[in-house]
Amino acid sequence: MSSLEVGDPLAHRALQALVRAESAVRRRVAADLEREGISAAGFSVLVVLTTAGGRLELRTIRRRLGWSKANATEVTLTLQGRGLITRAIDASDRRARVLSTTPAGEALVAHVFPEHTQRVAAAFADLDDEEKRILTQVCRKLAA
Repeated sequence: MSSLEVGDPLAHRALQALVRAESAVRRRVAADLEREGISAAGFSVLVVLTTAGGRLELRTIRRRLGWSKANATEVTLTLQGRGLITRAIDASDRRARVLSTTPAGEALVAHVFPEHTQRVAAAFADLDDEEKRILTQVCRKLAA
């Protein structure tokens, strides 16, 4: 077998389709968020914090979003610089950082989230409910 021979052509087609689909959906959703003045990554942090009551450890956010330490630090420092979150040392574990939404962060989520949910629904509108369930299962399986 030459080094350019594909061992499993179906797997390669699946990868190509997955990458293209992810890129298309991400572009649509991210572009709309950027127009609102927030990156998709920053918005993800704000939504995770909001749904958790406004306060979480940075490592919990990293785990929920599947991010590296460097990426999470960069995004959260940007959010902090914009006054959308605060970062504090956890009193019970000085190595840990606790993030909290600020009133400005809460207001941004309240303003952007309703339209964001509509954009996400539109991005997946071509799929019926069963296809969405299957896609979710397949993606979770691949991510495990």
